[in-house]
Amino acid sequence: MEKNKVKGIIEAILFASGKVITLDELMISLEMDKKEIAEIIDEMTKEYEEEKRGIEIVCVNNGYTLSSKKEYHEYIYHIIDKRAKPNLSQAALEVLAIIAYNPKITRAEIENIRGVSSDASLYRLLEHNLIEEAGKLDLPGKPMAYKVTEEFLKKFGLNTLEDLPELPKYKLDENQQIVIEDLIDEKKIGE
Repeated sequence: MEKNKVKGIIEAILFASGKVITLDELMISLEMDKKEIAEIIDEMTKEYEEEKRGIEIVCVNNGYTLSSKKEYHEYIYHIIDKRAKPNLSQAALEVLAIIAYNPKITRAEIENIRGVSSDASLYRLLEHNLIEEAGKLDLPGKPMAYKVTEEFLKKFGLNTLEDLPELPKYKLDENQQIVIEDLIDEKKIGE
């Protein structure tokens, strides 16, 4: 099959699906090998950038999706998105961060870290498809574990969880509390 036709098919699949498509799915549809498809997608990505197009191919968790470029968000938002933006509370963002940095964490572990109930935040994050159930753990009571979704990776512009920023190093005092002064001193040393 002609390369330009393959590019057109890939672009159509990514556009029409509106979700992350894996190389395996493209391989089945195009009846081509993974390496060849990956090379074509890399070429398409470079072409989109060189031509200063408004869309880009984004790699998410070893799959691909078509997305508008971030720098055009302010122009697109006012025309396309007339809905009220679902804002996440500070509590929901805290829970989301805890889950992102601790895949397969239970509600009880989250609440232990935060020191308060996190039920409402968990339900809100599940509702927005930012987290999902990761199965029951083999612990007493068989607690449900949670992990972030591909939607989380896509919304935050991450390929994998390894792309998350590194957490600051800290020390605990005799009461098992974080010593804030050490964090501040460490920042001054790095400046």
